[in-house]
Amino acid sequence: MSSHYGENIKLTIFGQSHSPAIGMTLEGIPAGEKIDMEKLGTFLARRAPGKNKFSTPRKEADLPEFVSGIVGDTTCGVPLTALIHNTNTRSGDYSELKITPRPGHADYTAEVKYKGCQDYAGGGHFSGRLTAPLCIAGGIAKQLLEKEGIRIAARIAAIGGICDEGALTETLEAKEFPVVDDRKGEEMRALIAEKRAVGDSVGGIVECVVTGLPAGLGDPMFDGMENRIAQIVFGIPAVKGLEFGAGFSVAEMTGSQCNDAYCLESGTVKTKTNNCGGILGGITNGMPLTFKAAFKPTPSIAMTQESVNLEEGKETELSVKGRHDPCIVPRAVPVVEAAAALAVYDALLGRRKEI
Repeated sequence: MSSHYGENIKLTIFGQSHSPAIGMTLEGIPAGEKIDMEKLGTFLARRAPGKNKFSTPRKEADLPEFVSGIVGDTTCGVPLTALIHNTNTRSGDYSELKITPRPGHADYTAEVKYKGCQDYAGGGHFSGRLTAPLCIAGGIAKQLLEKEGIRIAARIAAIGGICDEGALTETLEAKEFPVVDDRKGEEMRALIAEKRAVGDSVGGIVECVVTGLPAGLGDPMFDGMENRIAQIVFGIPAVKGLEFGAGFSVAEMTGSQCNDAYCLESGTVKTKTNNCGGILGGITNGMPLTFKAAFKPTPSIAMTQESVNLEEGKETELSVKGRHDPCIVPRAVPVVEAAAALAVYDALLGRRKEI
């Protein structure tokens, strides 16, 4: 099972949704870096469950316990390892899933691959619960990037076809529901409540913008910035699509419409538009790096669904029990920021080796 990421930093995520603890080990962070633990805790709280009516009622504090790599608030050069203890599990809600896989989940594919030895409670290692340690690592990377003048912000761009309006120009981290246009946010909340009331769920899109990036990060072909970001963002459960800059809409443009014209601003090369999303040839061009990630609806729904009984070899029906988000998009916003931060920080360290 591969749960590793990075070239210049090495991230390993371990644990299962209902194991005693989950956690991460992050190697490659230089010694002497101060980590603001209060700020990290605030970042993790944005992802934590059980805070409002549009998230799962499972309540977990998600406070990390660092067991190596930090002395006081300063990195010491040893790999950083942090644990989050699971304190509010209800594994009994998942007892029937060993023989009846949930549609839209990894239950069946995990059964085939691991021959019945996988942990099926709460989705095991396939659960969105594992984004909590991802956010520990990403929250640290985000702080280190901010010291370099590089900032990462994300928002809910759409839920169920309802799109936010306005440009993402600053962080929305203080908002419980991170949209630019609060009126559109209310429409999204109403749709989530509507789907929840009938035992269904809804998906959406998260947009992320990275500003302050220097030109020259990334490499051509397989180690381009798109590749680095895609690898870690697709590690977030439920992500099914990713686009950079103007994304799929470039297919409807002409070259003269799509090309970003160059200009000079105070002697610095810029582009007048940013259809490329700040990346050309896999390498950053100094403009904001922008991308969007599409999240499918939460597959755990109370509505009756068709499945199969693997033990008896016959078709059956099931209604998923347990505590689940009717829409995971609001809690996914900081997770996307964390993933972007790790990809950018890894590329930044790589660039410094070259200079």
